[in-house]
Amino acid sequence: MMEKFTTGLSTMRVRLAWRTGQLLSAPRVRQIQKSLYNLKLTLLCGFITFLVLRGTFGAGNFGTPAQDFYEIRELLPHRKEPSRILTQLREPKKQEADPSDKNMDTSSTSSYNYSLGPKITDWDKQRKQWLARHFLSRAGKPKILLVTGSQPTPCDNPVGDHQLLKAMKNKIDYCRLHGMEIFYNTAHLDQEMAGYWAKLPLLRRLMLAHPEADWLWWMDSDALFTDMVFELPMERYESFELVLHGWEEMVYDKQSWVGLNTGSFLLRNSQWGLDLLDAWAPMGPKGVIRTEVGKMLTNSLKGRPEFEADDQSALIHLLITQSSVWKDKVYLEHSFYLHGYWAILVEKYEKMMEQYHPGYGDDRWPFITHFVGCKPCGGSGDWERCLKHMERAFNFADNQVLEIYGFRHLSLSTHEVKKIRNDTSNPLEDLPNLKTTVPIFSLSTVEAP
Repeated sequence: MMEKFTTGLSTMRVRLAWRTGQLLSAPRVRQIQKSLYNLKLTLLCGFITFLVLRGTFGAGNFGTPAQDFYEIRELLPHRKEPSRILTQLREPKKQEADPSDKNMDTSSTSSYNYSLGPKITDWDKQRKQWLARHFLSRAGKPKILLVTGSQPTPCDNPVGDHQLLKAMKNKIDYCRLHGMEIFYNTAHLDQEMAGYWAKLPLLRRLMLAHPEADWLWWMDSDALFTDMVFELPMERYESFELVLHGWEEMVYDKQSWVGLNTGSFLLRNSQWGLDLLDAWAPMGPKGVIRTEVGKMLTNSLKGRPEFEADDQSALIHLLITQSSVWKDKVYLEHSFYLHGYWAILVEKYEKMMEQYHPGYGDDRWPFITHFVGCKPCGGSGDWERCLKHMERAFNFADNQVLEIYGFRHLSLSTHEVKKIRNDTSNPLEDLPNLKTTVPIFSLSTVEAP
């Protein structure tokens, strides 16, 4: 049995070998190789034909080579970016308007019927009732909400973003030292009111959302507090609703387009304030309205260049043409720098430091230095000079804060600091005189519980 089984296995192996040799004979192998070569050549020609047709007739639904590259790159592991991406973040596609949405604002820029929102006629009454329900007393200093902001997208140059950050820090410092709240905005609340006009819808929203605020203080992003001790003389404005830096002669007599400045102003949270915004805003929607109103303002205001309507010129136009409605409630302040033009102030800082001290707010020590025309985020013709002087203004103000902690900038042109006071075991004895430096905490801002 074993011999037959072994013989059978040998025979099987011989037959398998014969069949394998027959299948893999030289002519058969060459035929297979030739077929595989033809198949590869056919596939290569087909792929090249696909690429030619794709480039000739378009990508269709297959995407583009660039899209393919980015998709593949996203799938592959990649290292973390070592530095900030300077390109603007991709914005999501805007959704098309849905006509069925009844809450949508369908106002058109082709008419002057633009509105910031529903008409309110009894705001003073509503606010008084709300305050009575939530507060026991309104005694003490008026509550001020500082409002500022910047564009929602990164600056073209990261240096601009850095300057905006320091400008925000400057405002936060002032508010912290004087017991004020601050609202910093980076969103366009109304696309029709972009640019100069973005402040108007924002102020209206904040007035309604913060009835506890007696005043809203708008301040441009390119304006800096440079007197950290000075406080607004609010008692002077008790019978007024709007406070701006300006001169009555230049506004009402000369009708100059720079007779006042809207880069820093106070608006009372009142029915009068809402009515002013309602009358002011219809000149601001972008497009045809803003262009046509701009032409009208150039023709009516002295010295105004020809460009689209801006909020400052429009306000002056309102005060001139409707003076009986608005003039008596507007205070044009020029006893101190609620707005100080940077070009005439920044180079005098060292002289001011030698002769005076903070607390004046006027040309001896300017309250606010406003970098009108500099556009730190977008750049201007004299951008480098603007940035250099913004750095000086920030350090000029920052010294007043750092001195509380025993430091000062080496110069107004550098961020580096030096110690000006040695540490002691009795630190309160060496604390600077708060009457001539920044008030760390003012007892006048404290309200009884």
